[in-house]
Amino acid sequence: MIDPVNNFQIPEDWAKRVRIPVEYLISRIQTGRYVVLSDGSLLRRGFTTGTTAAAAAKASVLSLKKSVSKVSVPTPAGLRAILPVIAKNGKASAIKDAGDHASDATGGMEIVAEAREHDNIVIKAGTGIGSKKGIPAINPSPLRQIEEAVKEALTETGLKGAFVTISVPTGEEIAKKTLNGQVGITGGISILGTTGFVEPWNEHLGEMKEELIRKADRIVLTTGRFGVRFSHMLFPGYNVILIGSDISRGLSAAKEKADVIISGLPGLILKWSYPDILKDSGYITVQEMIDESPDNILIDRGLEKAVKLSGRRVVLFNRNGTILRDSTSQGKKRGDFS
Repeated sequence: MIDPVNNFQIPEDWAKRVRIPVEYLISRIQTGRYVVLSDGSLLRRGFTTGTTAAAAAKASVLSLKKSVSKVSVPTPAGLRAILPVIAKNGKASAIKDAGDHASDATGGMEIVAEAREHDNIVIKAGTGIGSKKGIPAINPSPLRQIEEAVKEALTETGLKGAFVTISVPTGEEIAKKTLNGQVGITGGISILGTTGFVEPWNEHLGEMKEELIRKADRIVLTTGRFGVRFSHMLFPGYNVILIGSDISRGLSAAKEKADVIISGLPGLILKWSYPDILKDSGYITVQEMIDESPDNILIDRGLEKAVKLSGRRVVLFNRNGTILRDSTSQGKKRGDFS
């Protein structure tokens, strides 16, 4: 049984501890909404701001022609997400579901979309969405997700195009509880999400990962589903363990292990090792920096800090699976698996 969001192979004994019929468990896992823990309990994933905004945007366009109370939208993970919406006459709203992640500052937040007919597709950031130097804080992946959701609505309604404005009524206030201010994003929250799902969190989930680390000899600690996929390719014979942003806790659990690698997309790793990496850089996100300036010295500094903090090999991946940086390659960039 494989988790479709992060490609994690769920151990058979964990699945056997779940107190529901296996067919029902499989159907839940396949939605991407549920995570199995080592004790057989289930945690529910939430939806990202990107998925929530996509739902509101699609509903706003649909409501130009018909009534709608829920929508299905694509996610970057390749799964469908179904969200309830309130929509009428081109205006729609969706509530951000944090799932089983009580500390998600944006949980319960309303995202609103207003649509009107247009010659093509235009997505505009409205009030409550932050910006940095005039650039809206909507990451490329959720922007594509929103555009795809709008395209689906246009196909369903027969409209040629739509001008959609997305806003967050409480965005500016909620942003004070996030890290946006520290990275120069002002005026509201960010629209984010590389998978479309928010990972759940509770103490037992952390204990579960520590248990996996303690049982393994050769370990890759990785931050996301891309890291899981590429680490299995690059490091055969290693136990690949998804730790998300909890890098320090993962390293602590692995402190007695001789062979440990940290891997993943650069964002979480570099923010962990170099919290001020984006300060005065002119970039909104680490990924934007990499896309526009892959040789940026700030990436090298962040890698050096990550190695110093961890004492371990650190491998940063590009989104296509090539290597952006590998601390054992003395700065070698953009390698491949060959």
